[in-house]
Amino acid sequence: MPRFLSNLARAYREAFAGLSPAVWRLAIGTFVNRCGTMVLPFFTLYLAEQKGVPIRVAGATLGCYGLGAIGGAYLGGWLCDRVDPIRIQRWSLGLSGVGFWIVAELESTIAIAVAMAFQGLVAESFRPANAAALASFSGPADRVRAFTLYRLAINLGMSVGPVVGGLLATADYRLLFWVDGATAIAAAAYLGWVFRSGHAPIPHEETAQAGEGVSPWRDRPYLVLVGLGTVLAFVFFQIQSTYPLALHRLHGLSEAKIGILLAINTVIIVALEMVLAHALADARQLRIVAWGSLLFCGGLALLPLGGGTLFLAFTVVVWTFGEMLSLPFLQGIVAVRAGAARRGSYLGLLNASFATAYVIAPTVGTWIFERWGSAALWGLCGGIGVFLLFGFLALDPRFNRRSSA
Repeated sequence: MPRFLSNLARAYREAFAGLSPAVWRLAIGTFVNRCGTMVLPFFTLYLAEQKGVPIRVAGATLGCYGLGAIGGAYLGGWLCDRVDPIRIQRWSLGLSGVGFWIVAELESTIAIAVAMAFQGLVAESFRPANAAALASFSGPADRVRAFTLYRLAINLGMSVGPVVGGLLATADYRLLFWVDGATAIAAAAYLGWVFRSGHAPIPHEETAQAGEGVSPWRDRPYLVLVGLGTVLAFVFFQIQSTYPLALHRLHGLSEAKIGILLAINTVIIVALEMVLAHALADARQLRIVAWGSLLFCGGLALLPLGGGTLFLAFTVVVWTFGEMLSLPFLQGIVAVRAGAARRGSYLGLLNASFATAYVIAPTVGTWIFERWGSAALWGLCGGIGVFLLFGFLALDPRFNRRSSA
């Protein structure tokens, strides 16, 4: 046992070693922001239970956030090829923080929908700017680990946010908006402080990639990758829309218990994702994404097959491992393929595709949930997992051939 613990400790040291201080600073800023992530996980539940909004309307209102996010992803990607990505992140965090405070005071569903579209625009411009900054502060060999550290910061914060949000929701749902906004503004202030003396990207020698200097719209294998990523994101965003509804209405879980169940996901990611990314650094990464996508979708497809807290926790474990094997590797693949000149555009298009899925996922997911039931929705997710497995596996040889050309 001591030798096992020694090997485990060495694996953690190796997984975290070598990343630049700037990458760590960006991760800490992300952690501060994500500690307040509590509005979106409970938003459809908030509209349905507190405002009396029909489920389909609640899903469409959350979809308005995705509409704004499409513009935000393009805007953030376009800007960070021209403007300092740190500045974009600060403005994004500050404006979205104030925006959540405004949403907390709105009563009209239409006004909430418009405000959420604005929130999507400003908040999601953060993602491509953050991704471009992470890539500029890390070499090609370290990029998957840099994105994994970023996701670790997200999930470490998410281990706090939804749990605290579930407790606050039992007292007053408006507190979720105020706390979420405050942490976003705190993160903006932190980035302004730690990067106050300036920052320069770390120079790295990089092998020319297929995307170097080429518009992402002319890179056909990359566009196929984006399409498959959009389908994966459709399933992923069910976690923030129909999943809490299913846990509450079909399994009888309170908001607090839903937050605790989601915390299982974040605890596993915090404990294992960096080590997993480091161990698989030399593997064919699209193949990892393929099997991870199947596992993620399959974990949700298990939901109709059982009940009880232990079974629900088991399904969370399954789809969490799928998440760890898909999303960070997908971002790392894109950052390496893009090259420095087009990194913002490539990452912006990827984030825009995820934002498009954010529009479709809650709207379609809640419609299927209400019309045909939970089993139909989760069965569809399982079928999508099989489709993604074969899609990514078929793309892998062509994608790698183009990347090494």
